Amino acid sequence: MPVPDSAVFARLTGQAAFADAAARPTKTISEPATGAVLGSVPVGTADDVRAAFEKARAAQRYWARRSPRERAAVLERYRALVVKNREFLMDVVQAETGKARWAAQEEVMGLFFAARYFAHHGPRLLSAQRVPGAFPVLNKTVVRHQPKGVVGVISPWNYPMLLSVGDALPALMAGNAVVVKPDSQTPYSSLANVELLVEAGVPRDLFAVVTGPGSVVGTEIVENCDYLMFTGSSETGRTLAQQCGRRLIGFSAELGGKNAMIVAKGANLDKAAKAAVRACFSNAGQLCISMERIYVEQAVADEFTAKFVAAVEAATLGFAYDYSTDIGSLISESQLETVSKHVADATAKGAKVLTGGNPRPDLGPLFFEPTVLADVTDEMECGRDETFGPLVSIYPVADVDAAVARANDTEYGLNGSVWAQSKDAGEKIAARLRSGTVCVDEGYAPAWGSTAAPMGGMGISGVGRRHGPDGLLKFTESQTVVTTRIANLDAPSFVPQAVWQNFLMTVSRTFRFLPGR
Repeated sequence: MPVPDSAVFARLTGQAAFADAAARPTKTISEPATGAVLGSVPVGTADDVRAAFEKARAAQRYWARRSPRERAAVLERYRALVVKNREFLMDVVQAETGKARWAAQEEVMGLFFAARYFAHHGPRLLSAQRVPGAFPVLNKTVVRHQPKGVVGVISPWNYPMLLSVGDALPALMAGNAVVVKPDSQTPYSSLANVELLVEAGVPRDLFAVVTGPGSVVGTEIVENCDYLMFTGSSETGRTLAQQCGRRLIGFSAELGGKNAMIVAKGANLDKAAKAAVRACFSNAGQLCISMERIYVEQAVADEFTAKFVAAVEAATLGFAYDYSTDIGSLISESQLETVSKHVADATAKGAKVLTGGNPRPDLGPLFFEPTVLADVTDEMECGRDETFGPLVSIYPVADVDAAVARANDTEYGLNGSVWAQSKDAGEKIAARLRSGTVCVDEGYAPAWGSTAAPMGGMGISGVGRRHGPDGLLKFTESQTVVTTRIANLDAPSFVPQAVWQNFLMTVSRTFRFLPGR
C-alpha cells in the first residue's frame, strides 16, 4: 500500500489552530521509513498559543455547563468514529512514525478503550458524592468535582495519537478544554483526530492543536494552562514540574523507564520468548513501557536465551501499510545514533551481541536490527540508561530474589513483566517490584489496556496516573459543600459556653459509632 495521499495531509494541516497560519513559516514532515515528504505544517508562535487559549476558555465555559452524561455521549460518538476510521488512523500514524501496522493498531485500540471507559464511567465518577459530615444530623456534606479549565497536553512522537488525544479524552469528559502541542515530528496524528472529535460534537475551539517547537509552543502552553499533562523524558519532566510549581498548577507526567522482565524456572519458555519480542521491540523499542532488561533464573537461562534469540531472528524488519512486517523504523537520525552508540559502547567494553547490532540502510534510512546483548555491566551506557530503541540485555541470575533485587536497582519504576511456574507465583513476584504496572505472563499491553486501573510510574518514571478514576479526577478540582441544618454551632442563649462545648464533644464522640464514620 502506498503512502497516504498528500492531499490528505494538506487537509489535516488545516485543522491546526493558528491566529494567522498563512503568515507562519512551515516545517516539512517526512515519512521516517522512506524519507518521503508527507506535507508541511505551520510553525506556531506564542501569539498562536495565546489565541488558542482565549478561544478555548470561551468554549470551555459552555462545555462545562453540559452535563457529564451529555459529554459522555460525545465521547461515545467519537469512539464509534474511531472504529469507523480505523484504517485511516493507522495509515496516518504509520506514515509519520514508521512503526509496524500492528503497533499502529495499538494506538487506535487505546483510543477506543479510553473513550469507552470514560464515556461509561465518567458520569458516575463526576457525580456529587454524599459523605459523612462533622455532625451527621446537623450537616449535609457533599463533594463535587469542577473542571480545571484549560488543560495543556504536551505529547511525544513515539505514540503520537494515543498520548495526545488519549490524554485529552478524560480532560474533555471532566468538562475542560484542551490545547495540545504534538511533537514536531508527528503532528498529523493529533490533527487527524480533530476532525473526528468535531464530528462527534466537541465544539471546534474546545480542542486545539498548535504545532511548533517545544521551546516556544510548549513553554507558552505551560504559562497559560490550568493543568499540564506531559509524556516524555524524565529530564524534561523535571523542568516542566518546576515551571508548573512556580505557577502552582497541577502536573501529571509519564516519563522514562528501564523496564525489567523476570523469567523464573518453571515458566513456559516458548510463550515467554515469543511475547518478549513484542515486549522489547514494539515500535522498534521506542516505548516507555517496553522491556530493556531480562533477568532469567540460571537454571533456564541458556534455554530461554536460545528460544528468545530465535524468535527475534524470525521477526520481520521492514515497513509496509499492512501486517507483513513485525518491527518498523526508528523515528529520527538522533534515535538511530543513540542506539548505535549504546551498542558500540557496550561491545567495546565487553558485551556480546547475541543477534542484531547493525543499522539496515538497505531497508530505509532509519532501520536498526532488533538487538540482544549479553554480559552487559553497569559501566556500559545501556546498562542503566534508557536506550529507547531496539536493544535489550539478558542477565542470568541465581534465583528470583536476585532477579527482583536487580529489577528494583534503578531510579526508574514504570513497568515490569513476570513469567513464572504459576499465575500465583507470578503475582507474588509482581508484588515485590517497584513499578507502577506489572504484567504477569505478558509484556505491557494488558496493563496499558486496563483503562479502569491507574497507569503511571514510580521513582523518576512519572508523577500522577492516567486511566481509571485517578486519570479522570486529576483534571478536576474537588469542592466540598456543607449545608448546616436545624441549628448551627453557636451556643443557645440559655446555655453556658463551657456546658455547650462539653456537649459538642460528647455528641462528636457518639457520632463516631454511626455507620459511615
